Amino acid sequence: MILSIFFFFQTVIGVTGNFFLISLFIIMFLSRHRLRPIDTILTQLALTNCLALLSKGVPKTMVALGMKNFLDNTGCKITLYLQRVARCLSVTLTCLLSGFQAITISPSNSRSAGLKARTPKYIIPTSLLCWTFQLLQNVFIPIGIIDPKHTRNVTERQNYGYCSHLVPSGFRAFLYAFILSFPDAVFLGFMVFASGYMVFLLYRHHKHIEKIHIACISARVSLETRATKTILLLVTIFVSSYSLDCILAAYMSFMKSSPRLVHTSVFMTSFFPSISPYVLISSDSQVPKYCYTLLGRKCSNFNSNSK
Repeated sequence: MILSIFFFFQTVIGVTGNFFLISLFIIMFLSRHRLRPIDTILTQLALTNCLALLSKGVPKTMVALGMKNFLDNTGCKITLYLQRVARCLSVTLTCLLSGFQAITISPSNSRSAGLKARTPKYIIPTSLLCWTFQLLQNVFIPIGIIDPKHTRNVTERQNYGYCSHLVPSGFRAFLYAFILSFPDAVFLGFMVFASGYMVFLLYRHHKHIEKIHIACISARVSLETRATKTILLLVTIFVSSYSLDCILAAYMSFMKSSPRLVHTSVFMTSFFPSISPYVLISSDSQVPKYCYTLLGRKCSNFNSNSK
């Protein structure tokens, strides 16, 4: 009962925060308010977080309530496919977010000026490419899962609580693991590199401000600095939770897993999707401004209608 309540509230709180961000960005876009190019990535990340929480949190909540293996083979394949797509999209979009912000705050010299000007135009095509790549890459998930009715010696059963299936072993298992894990490792490496570059630029900017004793900087530089710190915080939370989850998954693969480790792994998987919207709401100065703008318009419309 305690586990079911915990997973339920983690899912509800996370979905509520992400749905609020999605609704806010869509309303501001439809009202023709000027949005930042980065808001397009944040909207997709919030949508991916909702998908991750619903595909993982809802089944785990039902398992904690005592319902076991309530999905058939087709339902198991679809659920695991959605979980994997959401997880990979989180890696890809967070990498895209950190890379775009690193380009945004890079020095405006002759080489990077053209790239900084063209980058916002490439956000939507790049995002579509990321979605297409992850949807196609992860078709190995339902293909690799074998129906439990067709038992073979080269497979072993893996139980998730809400469904169980037979997975390949030996060379096929290694091949599937390599195909699915290699892109994530590349995206994580680029994400860490972009984050390190942003930390270096922020440190150099801070030293420059101290050196020339500027008491007040421009509002644009201040907003970009705060947005960069918010993205660095998101990336740090994501990399930490993702790394711990991978360590737990590797440990449970080679050692005997326990229910406590399984529940901890589920918590780490859902930690970033559930907390990231509230990090944006509390740290990103632009999100509260969108809320105030939306509330101000509603109040003005209400007053004009009253008159």
